[in-house]
Amino acid sequence: MKSMVQWLVVFVFLAGTAAPAAMAQAEPGQPFVVEYYYKTKWGHADEFLRLFKKNHYPLLKKEVAMGRMLKVWIDQPRYHTTEDGRWDYRVTIVFKNATVANEPFDEDALKKQLFPDQETYQREEQRRFEILDAHWDLPVKGTDLDAK
Repeated sequence: MKSMVQWLVVFVFLAGTAAPAAMAQAEPGQPFVVEYYYKTKWGHADEFLRLFKKNHYPLLKKEVAMGRMLKVWIDQPRYHTTEDGRWDYRVTIVFKNATVANEPFDEDALKKQLFPDQETYQREEQRRFEILDAHWDLPVKGTDLDAK
């Protein structure tokens, strides 16, 4: 039992340091880029995109209009890859800076404003995640190839 508590303490510590570690690697005051990868179950990529465009993209556009995010776009691979490396959609978000990207942000008020039928919204968002095989987030930084 004691070792279980020790592991829990380590987990809580590491979870609490993840966001500051990501922020520490970002340039202060500079845009902070995160790529969000979505791998759908076979045959559900179109359904995922439809639900994403209906329920999540308007929320992201609102955050761009608020200045929290600078830009949002989505990409999909032109050709297929091996199954272990497959992803169907990559959503790239450019946040104003690392602090904004990592600080708590309550989206609930925006969700209620944009989607008055919360029952339908919740059901469709649940479905959007049910049809996923995997989802991961990857903060990225540019590399200046001409720097000395």
